[in-house]
Amino acid sequence: MSVERLTELIRARQPCVVLTGAGVSTESGIPDFRSPTGIWAQVDAMEVASIDAFLADPETVWEFYGRRLDVLAEAQPNDGHRALAELEERGWVQAVVTQNIDRLHERAGSREVVEVHGSIRTASCLDCREVVPFDEVVRLLPVPRCPRCGRILKPDVVMFGELLDEATIARAAELAAGAGLLLVVGSSLEVYPVAALPAETLAAGGSLAIVNRDETQYDARASVRIRAGAGETLRALAAALR
Repeated sequence: MSVERLTELIRARQPCVVLTGAGVSTESGIPDFRSPTGIWAQVDAMEVASIDAFLADPETVWEFYGRRLDVLAEAQPNDGHRALAELEERGWVQAVVTQNIDRLHERAGSREVVEVHGSIRTASCLDCREVVPFDEVVRLLPVPRCPRCGRILKPDVVMFGELLDEATIARAAELAAGAGLLLVVGSSLEVYPVAALPAETLAAGGSLAIVNRDETQYDARASVRIRAGAGETLRALAAALR
């Protein structure tokens, strides 16, 4: 594990922006998506997590999301989330751009969090635009309906077939382009347009570091590549920078 080299990079290549994926939350008991044992190896994403599926059969989509909400309601931030919050508080991390929808960065204390795929923080009505907070959505399971008009609510996450929020992805790209170092943690870097963010950093003259158990398409271009768990690596990094 090259935490020493990563520590040197963060000291030398400021500002540091962190891009996180599912691998930062697996230690909180939240399954990942794209590994051989991940969620998409067990279910068809187009049937349970696409906007077309939701519009055609929202009950089936909520059967899938309802099970996930139960897990997410119980999940707690882990060492990786807490280390990133500490690094932000101490000035070593400018912002966290996350593909995760679980709110765990926020709950750990990170303040500048860009949630490019949305969040389970709320669900919304596609008819009357009522916004319902997480705790109320959980109470309304298994099929949460709008308390105003009765239509089945849609989770405020970006489903397959939906575009990312323009302002959110623009902010993520701005942060990546301005980063002296983009630290990727727990992301396979397969889902676009987020997977293009490392290219933004490199094109602007910044450096790239990757912490991920599996290979990514950017490994050869990274100044540091650590194939280890997010929690142990970020905990060691925070300790080294104290």
